[in-house]
Amino acid sequence: MPEMDLLPATRRALLHRLATAQTEGRAPSLVGAVVRDGAPVWTHGRGLVGGQPPTADTQYRIGSLTKTFVAVLVLRLRDEGRLDLADPLGTHLPTAPADTAGLTVAQLLAHTAGLASETPSPWWERTDGSVRPELADTLDADGIKHPAGRVFHYSNPGYALLGALVEQLRGKPLEQVLAEEILGPLGMTRTSLLPQAPHADGWAVHPWADVLLPEPATDTGRMAPAGQLWSTAADLCRFAAFLAKGDPAVLAEASLAQMRTPASPLDGPVWDLAYGLGMQLKNDGGRLLAGHTGSMPGFLCTLWVSPADGLGGIVLANATSGISIGALGADLVRITAEHEPRIPDAWTPLESYDPALLELTGPWYVGPTPALIRLRADGDLEFGPLTGAGRSSRLKAQADGTWLGLEGYYAGETLRVVRDTAGAVTHLDLGSFVLTRLPYGSDTVPGGVDPLGWRGGPA
Repeated sequence: MPEMDLLPATRRALLHRLATAQTEGRAPSLVGAVVRDGAPVWTHGRGLVGGQPPTADTQYRIGSLTKTFVAVLVLRLRDEGRLDLADPLGTHLPTAPADTAGLTVAQLLAHTAGLASETPSPWWERTDGSVRPELADTLDADGIKHPAGRVFHYSNPGYALLGALVEQLRGKPLEQVLAEEILGPLGMTRTSLLPQAPHADGWAVHPWADVLLPEPATDTGRMAPAGQLWSTAADLCRFAAFLAKGDPAVLAEASLAQMRTPASPLDGPVWDLAYGLGMQLKNDGGRLLAGHTGSMPGFLCTLWVSPADGLGGIVLANATSGISIGALGADLVRITAEHEPRIPDAWTPLESYDPALLELTGPWYVGPTPALIRLRADGDLEFGPLTGAGRSSRLKAQADGTWLGLEGYYAGETLRVVRDTAGAVTHLDLGSFVLTRLPYGSDTVPGGVDPLGWRGGPA
C-alpha cells in the first residue's frame, strides 16, 4: 500500500510501537495499519505466516468486530423503514426464544437486553455450530441475567438473535446479505465467514515458554454474527474509512453518528469506555474513538476510528492472548495524530445560501442563558453555548421547514422557527425550550415574563 506522504519519523514511531507489541506480546504474527482521510497510509507486518511476513492481504479472524457489520445491517433496515429500534424482537422474528421476544432491537444492539454473555456449554467459540442447530440453542432457561434496559451486560447470544433478525427480514443467509449490502459496495473482496488463503493460522502461546499450540478454526453456525468473520488489513482500511465518514451506498453518516453515540449506561460524566449501537467507544485521553475489538481462539483484532482526526487504526494478530489489542490500535491513531496533526481545510465563503437563514444565526437566549447559532458551510445549523461547555448539536433542514438535531443532547429533537403574521421570526422552539433574542425577551416564554421586567436588587 502507498505511504501517502507519512513523514519518516511517523512511520518509525508506528513501526516501533507495533514491533514492541509483537515482541513483548509474543504474537506469532501481527499486522498494523493506519487510515487517514479515507485512504490507507501505513501498513506493516511482523512475524511470519507460512514462512513469510504477513501483508495487508493476509486474512485473520476478526472476532467481535463482526458485531459492527451486523449492526450496520440492522441500521440499514431501520433506515429503510423495515423496523424501528424500539420494536420488540418478536415483532419481526417469530423464531426468537420466548423470553427474548419482548427485548427491543436497540437493547440487543447496545448490550442492555440483560442476556447472558455466552451460550450454554460447550464453549461456543471452540465448538462447531452443529452443536446448537436452532436459534433457541444459543440461550438456556437462565438466559436472562438482568432486567432489560437497566445495565450494560455484553452478550454474544444477543448478536446471534440480531443476525437471525437480518436473515428473517431479508429472506437471505447472513453471508449473502453481508456481501450484497456491505462487502460488495465497499470493495471488501477479502472478507468472508470462512478463511480464504492466504490466511493466518490461530495459535495459543504458552504463558511460561516460547512454544505454540494450534487453536481450532470453527464454523460457529448460529453464533456467526457474534464473531465469525475473517478479514485483512486492506479490507478493514476500507471499513474504517466507511465508519469514519459513511457511504450513501451502505449507511448514511447520520446513522453512523447514532451508532457512535453512547447507548449503554455510563459510570459517570467522565468515561473511558462505553458502548453505542454495535460499536465500542473509547475516550483515549480526550480523543473519542469508535470501533470494536475482537477475539477468537488464536486471534485478536481491533479497529478504531477518530472522525475528528480523520484517522483509523487497525491491528490483526494470530494469538489467543498476550497483546493489549485495543490499546495498541488506539496508539496507532494517537501516534499519527500527534506526529502529524490534521491540517484544517482552507476557509472559503459559501457559494450560495438562503438569505432567510441569516435570521436564525447569532446569539439567542434560553431564558437568561446565552447560546449561539451558526450557519455551516454544508447548509446545516450549529447550535451550542455562546461560551464554554454546554448542550450543543448540529441541525439539518427538513422538508417541512423544521430542523432536526443530528448529534449531542438534541439528537432527534426538532427546532421550529416561529414567525409573526408579518413573517418575522419571534422565537425558536427547540424540544419545547423557547429561544429568544433577549434574555426572557418575549411573552411567548411558557409561564410568562414578569410585566415589570428586569430590576435591581431589593431596597
